Amino acid sequence: MTRKHIIEKIQKRTGYDKADVTVIVDEFLSTIKNNMGEGHNIYLRGFGSFILKHHRDKNVYNINDGSHYLVPAHYVPAFRAGKDILSRI
Repeated sequence: MTRKHIIEKIQKRTGYDKADVTVIVDEFLSTIKNNMGEGHNIYLRGFGSFILKHHRDKNVYNINDGSHYLVPAHYVPAFRAGKDILSRI
């Protein structure tokens, strides 16, 4: 399902104008992106959590040229589904 499909489904269920639904969906997604970019986790009860997982420094070996590299510590975004979603799958 794409963003476009989500907008169409919400518009059909609510009867709101498609332009208004598009603005709401875009603002919702940008709020999640901006807050995660600032290092915050997002918790939506009954749906799930958008969390930042911390990966520490690690040494890696490149087989092709035989060199070692240090991958610096970084955060990776992840989604953890809530109980309601897990029970439906």
